[in-house]
Amino acid sequence: MGLRDRDLDGPRFQMREKLMSVGDDFWIEDDQGHRLFKVNGKAVRWRDTFVLEDASGEALVKIQEKKLAVRDTMTIERGDMTAKVHKRLLGIRDHYVIEVEGGEDLEAHGNIVDHEYEIERDGETVAKVSKKWFRVRDTYGVQLAQGQDVALILAITVCVDAMARG
Repeated sequence: MGLRDRDLDGPRFQMREKLMSVGDDFWIEDDQGHRLFKVNGKAVRWRDTFVLEDASGEALVKIQEKKLAVRDTMTIERGDMTAKVHKRLLGIRDHYVIEVEGGEDLEAHGNIVDHEYEIERDGETVAKVSKKWFRVRDTYGVQLAQGQDVALILAITVCVDAMARG
């Protein structure tokens, strides 16, 4: 499949682009094609809401659009952990800031629309997103560094994709 990045040695996932709309569900697969996570788009809400579930259907993370904010914001909630994802107001390149309450903040930057970007913490790359790894249309990959919070990184990717479409 060609999904490995030389710099990162953690798990790899395959995602579908432009299928993430409210009411749509899709699977996130590993590099072997096994369905590991499901993104469940909730159609009954007045704001975009997604739930990241494991393969057995257990909810891991809730992702929700925050209405009435100065700038587009989505929140990621898991137990006591909350993170807010929003687009940086200044700058030419696409750049998203992820503020993790009680944890280290992250940034996503690069060519967001074309799914060619990195997620960093303190200048260190923790994940790379690329469409170049696949020949399949509307598919992109997420390669994580070892030891990262998989559910959080995948939730950030869902947020960035949903916000870039909006």
